[in-house]
Amino acid sequence: MGRKKSGLAEDLLNLVALLPWWAGVVLSIASYVVLHRLAVPEVPTGLQPGQIGGFAVRAMGTAAANVGQYILPLICLGGAATSAWKRHQRKTLASHVANAGGAEALDGMSWREFEMLVGEAFRMQGYSVVELGGAGPDGGVDLVLKKGAEKFLVQCKQWKACKVGVDVVRELYGVMAAKGAAGGFVVTSGGFTADAKGFAEGRNVTLLDGQRLTRMIREAEQSLAAGGRSVAKSKPVDQAPVLAEAACSVCGAGMVKRTAKKGANAGAMFWGCSTYPACRGTRPVAHAK
Repeated sequence: MGRKKSGLAEDLLNLVALLPWWAGVVLSIASYVVLHRLAVPEVPTGLQPGQIGGFAVRAMGTAAANVGQYILPLICLGGAATSAWKRHQRKTLASHVANAGGAEALDGMSWREFEMLVGEAFRMQGYSVVELGGAGPDGGVDLVLKKGAEKFLVQCKQWKACKVGVDVVRELYGVMAAKGAAGGFVVTSGGFTADAKGFAEGRNVTLLDGQRLTRMIREAEQSLAAGGRSVAKSKPVDQAPVLAEAACSVCGAGMVKRTAKKGANAGAMFWGCSTYPACRGTRPVAHAK
């Protein structure tokens, strides 16, 4: 979905809204202090003909600072308020899904709410998240995740009536290669076609359907409620059949067979968490049930 054209003030407000709310408040105070000092008018004394032009330019800058010392701080405060409100929305959405019985909690969400929920789910996993909204020449990428030096791309699909096909997964994989991303996620409120699952298998693209997304949020909420400690799980909830062969001992998600590409065990098979790189849990194939 394309993004509407906006003015400079709206762009600045949206930019500040991407920051934590307190950062917007700090920017508001700092911008007022700086512009207030620049707004002090210069008193002309003994101007020569060649100095008039420079004085006029400085006077225009002073006039702009005089107006900007009130407007820019207000924009920053507006961005801080927007950031705080979005943070509240994201936490409310995540809490609602965590307390709901299943993936049905996703059905009534708008595409924007779904995108906010997905972003919050990854924040709860320790990622920093930038929301793009699928706008611009980025292949429909909605979120950019960062953890350490690694970057991951996310495409969100709030599709209730149909499954996400292989074209969507292939498109994201191509954008990942073009942007040098370490991995990617396609997240949907529904499910994926067999072709989409087949294409993602063995590649650094993770598919999260509605059931796995709700489970991830619920387990993160439980972990936070327990003071950030890992929550023990005896059995994965609503496990997708293709991933039901084993359960990750770290996060409880399904596991898939992978082949080690590096190290002393190169070429050996092992169970790897299906949410990799969000979770790096592994189990030897010989011990998997």
